[in-house]
Amino acid sequence: MSIDLSTAPDRAPRPGRPAGSESAAAEPTATADPAAAADPAAATEPAAAAEPVAVPRPATIPRPAPAPAGPAQPVVARDRAELRAALVALDQRSGAHPRSAAEDEAGPARASSRHDRPVRAVVMTMGALHEGHASLLRAARTQADQVVATIFVNPLQFGAGEDLDRYPRTLAADLAVCAREGVDVVFAPTVIHDPPPLVQLSAGPLGAVLEGASRPGHFDGMLTLVGTMLHLVHPDLAFFGRKDAQQLVCIRRMVADLAFDVTVIGVETAREPDGLARSSRNVYLTPVQRTDALALSRALAAGVAASGAGAPAVLAAAGAVLAAADGVAVDYLELASPKDLGPVRSGPALLLVAARVGTTRLIDNISLILPTNAQGA
Repeated sequence: MSIDLSTAPDRAPRPGRPAGSESAAAEPTATADPAAAADPAAATEPAAAAEPVAVPRPATIPRPAPAPAGPAQPVVARDRAELRAALVALDQRSGAHPRSAAEDEAGPARASSRHDRPVRAVVMTMGALHEGHASLLRAARTQADQVVATIFVNPLQFGAGEDLDRYPRTLAADLAVCAREGVDVVFAPTVIHDPPPLVQLSAGPLGAVLEGASRPGHFDGMLTLVGTMLHLVHPDLAFFGRKDAQQLVCIRRMVADLAFDVTVIGVETAREPDGLARSSRNVYLTPVQRTDALALSRALAAGVAASGAGAPAVLAAAGAVLAAADGVAVDYLELASPKDLGPVRSGPALLLVAARVGTTRLIDNISLILPTNAQGA
């Protein structure tokens, strides 16, 4: 499949008529003398040369007004070779060495190219883009010269009985969102690992709690895919939403432990006006279920309001909201350290909740500060 490597194709103005294209035959001719037309004999007499008739012309040939410019379309890469070509073209347009070559250089040459090249950001998604994803793309656009979005429903992070086949796939709409937010390249492959990888990354203890306790292997599959994407895209910055708090903790630890040369940036959770965290899975909710789902954000707000009284009060306040909600089956409600998801009794903490509303599993979380005094602890 060929790639259009122009993210913002320049459209030349529609040409006008070429200079000098008007021939003499195109000019209006002088009208014959009316008297000669009435008297045939008069036509035999030599006639004076007719004065040329002046034909007014516009100074310039009118052209139709240009159509309003729309958002530039991102380059769409559907496999690794197309992605590589698109990324090389991005660097070349900025006058930088393609980073795949630059990173094979040694010593000062590599260091120089690393600092002089454009800043590249990546936003990894599974598609079905909504305003939460758009906020990630906007954050990336404000901090990077190049923005790459990936759209891939990762089979490695879905367990048995989960909604891999049911997961929404809306590529045409997703590309429109990417265009609107100024994405340069969209990597939307049909497959990443073929055959499935024998070697996978492991989230270790971080992947065995909270979401990992309910979804064994989920974070191993997620990290394997994220690590692969980081190698393919070579970004300087990687943006992830804070709604998937455990995912963000795992990715940051992977990057630190395995020395990935990338900075991970967490972006605040995007919410609907009524407080519901934006999620691709929200489309599965019926109107009644969507109303029921608001209990998650209300529970988090209740927990924050009680945070001054310590950890037990936080869990009690949030739990009371969830217990009173109809149609909400709670999987977990936990306070955890934002660094390692371990137990926390004071200082910065995450309040995390997961629940099923109907058949749809939803997660949410909020940051808070627990008191350090003896009463709160």
